Amino acid sequence: QVQLVESGGGSVQAGGSLRLSCAASGRTFSRSVMAWFRQAPGEERDFVAASGWGGASTYYADSVKGRFTISRDNAKNTVYLQMNSLKPEDTAVYYCAATGRIYYKLSSLSAPADYDSWGQGTQVTVSS
Repeated sequence: QVQLVESGGGSVQAGGSLRLSCAASGRTFSRSVMAWFRQAPGEERDFVAASGWGGASTYYADSVKGRFTISRDNAKNTVYLQMNSLKPEDTAVYYCAATGRIYYKLSSLSAPADYDSWGQGTQVTVSS
């Protein structure tokens, strides 16, 4: 398993941007699928985006396509979520997650149960 530490949450107005960071430790990082999930009050924890081994592939929830970008820097053991054109509906606690599972299609790793390691969560609030 990998240890994850998140940062970058905050409050912005609709249309603004934020970048979340998740620093990971562990020698298996480069062979881990990294993902972001979010959970609004009273709602289920929903998939946001995932990055495959080495960042060669990405997969996004329909609600964030074209607005969010997931990336990873294996040299820094860090995964990022660049969030642009933020909407009030994006307000949630955002969690980064990691799994060492082997995958055929990245879209198959979009459920919370697929992931072994989790960050503590960081609040993102979008006002309008």
